[in-house]
Amino acid sequence: MEVKAAKTNQQQVTSKKGGLRTMPFIIANETFEKVATIGLHMNMIIYLITEYHLDSDTGVSVLFLWSAISNFMPVFGAFLSDSYLGRFRVIAYGTVISLLGLTLLWLTAIIPKARPPYCDLKLGNCEPPKSSQLALLYSSFILMSIGAGGIRPCSLAFGADQFNEVDSLTKERILRSFFNWYYVSIGVSVTLSMTVIVYIQQAAGWVVGFGIPVGLMFFSAVMFLLGSSLYIVVSANKSLFTGLTQVAVAAWKNKHLALPPKTSDGLWYNHKGSNLLSPTDKLRFLNKACIIRCPAKDVDSDGLALNPWSLCTATQVEELKALIKVLPIWSTSIMVAVTLNQQVFAILQARTMDRRFIKDFKIPPASYSVFGILSMAATAAIYDTVLVPLLRKVTKRRRGLSLKARMGVGVALTCVATAVSAIVETKRRNEAIREGLANNPLALVNMSAMWLVPQNCLHGVAEAFNIIGQIEFYYSQFPESMSSIAMALVSVGFGVGSLVASLIVTIVSAVTKKEGKVSWVSKNLNMGHYDYYYWLLTIFSVVNVFYYILCSWLFGSEDKDEIDNGMKEEDMAKSKTSSPHVEPKYV
Repeated sequence: MEVKAAKTNQQQVTSKKGGLRTMPFIIANETFEKVATIGLHMNMIIYLITEYHLDSDTGVSVLFLWSAISNFMPVFGAFLSDSYLGRFRVIAYGTVISLLGLTLLWLTAIIPKARPPYCDLKLGNCEPPKSSQLALLYSSFILMSIGAGGIRPCSLAFGADQFNEVDSLTKERILRSFFNWYYVSIGVSVTLSMTVIVYIQQAAGWVVGFGIPVGLMFFSAVMFLLGSSLYIVVSANKSLFTGLTQVAVAAWKNKHLALPPKTSDGLWYNHKGSNLLSPTDKLRFLNKACIIRCPAKDVDSDGLALNPWSLCTATQVEELKALIKVLPIWSTSIMVAVTLNQQVFAILQARTMDRRFIKDFKIPPASYSVFGILSMAATAAIYDTVLVPLLRKVTKRRRGLSLKARMGVGVALTCVATAVSAIVETKRRNEAIREGLANNPLALVNMSAMWLVPQNCLHGVAEAFNIIGQIEFYYSQFPESMSSIAMALVSVGFGVGSLVASLIVTIVSAVTKKEGKVSWVSKNLNMGHYDYYYWLLTIFSVVNVFYYILCSWLFGSEDKDEIDNGMKEEDMAKSKTSSPHVEPKYV
């Protein structure tokens, strides 16, 4: 009786945890974090040029590096939460660290000595920033990146944890609703950040413009911590990243072993109940990681490996093989990320153009990227609801196009987007020179900034095809245990892309300003040649198209891409068709 009563009491206590009541706290946390930070990324190039007197190429390189760190940190945050701290603590720490970073940035706007003294940029006699001033600024960037690395990879999964104690059918229904609201909140927060926050920074100044994000981030921290007594907190467990690393280490340790015949029984290690009896022949050198040399020394009485760094399961080996197989196609996404990262230059262009929209209202330069977000969302919706049913009749594929074809369309569109950017900049520069503004880079050119909308829309369409296609491709090729790797690959791809973009800008600036010439990416857009820079990116993107075709051919067929041979709609609905969560990355 006492045992039964204890179990009943435990169930009652457990039932008070998790559920829908926790959703406002979790969704509010990431929503306000995004409203607070994304607008800062968009407008930061103007802050660096006007307040810190950095050249445009230097400022852009700093932002590219910041973007790279921000894209690498979520991978580290996911590993930390899975292996050591758990999702709740990583999100909580990330929220507080983000708040500290935003507060530091706010202080750079409040304290005059935190920045170089004011000067007239037109006169060109501005004092460069001191090392201590840059250290304070860069510290705020790093703290914000670390904080985002704690919040973004864990928030969605932490929300799903809150329904661990309901039956599977109810959980599926609730999670579908939760994911929908989560996606809506992300879209709304990004749009608000790129419009309202950016406008406030321009209209009210940097002190107010940075102060409001600090307040929003403080509210985000308070909301998340207020719900701490309601959360279901799942303890940290072994990370998939650790398992993949163990395979590489074990294969290296066992490199001297000879591979047994494939039909050998009992020589390949796997957990009890696994359907995989032996590894595949692809990348056979990794198979040495799962060879059982001596059962008495390698495996305990429960069938578990005594040293997982010397003996791994065949399943782990196949997971690493799946990752290695997609890496060539993943590498093509680096150039895509480079082109999507170029929106910062469009902000500099918009500053010199006529931004009037309705009467005297002017669209902030950084807000033009919202057209990319809208076009991405519209393309994703139209593709799923209109194009897929039409293409399915022709291609006989459930997804309409194969995932490799969908990604290829995105890769090709990046070429078009950069070419359009080059054409628009040629027209803008020629108009500035015709009006005699070559030596007056801050003067407005008699040309509407709406000319920048097509390139932004093309970037958004390219992202809808390539980035979302990438994630679906990874999901289709990986087992369910590797679903978290899909988002990690995209994040790392953008991190590497940001580093490559920074390297390209640095090299272009150094080479083109030799012998006293004006750099292509000069602070003075009218004297520089941003159009040449865009054409260079177009050439790189065209080369990337052919490289993608080669990688796609080498990959072979998409074994897991279902062919629609009379599949019933209800059967297709049971398969994994929903588009995974993806955030706009070109911002």
